[in-house]
Amino acid sequence: MPPRINPQRPTDAELEILQVLWQRGTSTVRQVYDVLSEKRDLAYTTVLKMLQIMFEKGLVLRDESDRSHSYSAARPQAEVQKALVTDLVERAFGGSAEQLFMSAMGATNATADELSRIRALLDEARKKK
Repeated sequence: MPPRINPQRPTDAELEILQVLWQRGTSTVRQVYDVLSEKRDLAYTTVLKMLQIMFEKGLVLRDESDRSHSYSAARPQAEVQKALVTDLVERAFGGSAEQLFMSAMGATNATADELSRIRALLDEARKKK
């Protein structure tokens, strides 16, 4: 069955798998399992089932041309991150990017280098308006 057109928001576990696929590129279940099992204890069959579910949800693509099926992320990392941030801003901050930014700045200690890059991004955004 082909993946659905409108993929759902990934769960934390699905995001962990997507991170592996974004870093490695197209990978077999074994390759994804090997990366994830370095961080925590899990079964190969769990990774297999998760990838099958993610395929059904439209989060990953599956290549069945070889005996070992390979998987790749259906959408680029930046696109998924943007969708997640947009959803977070709407749900948790009433659509206010300012509230999100102020909350993020209060929750972390940004380095001088990070603050410099943030200033540059703000300057660039101001130029576009």
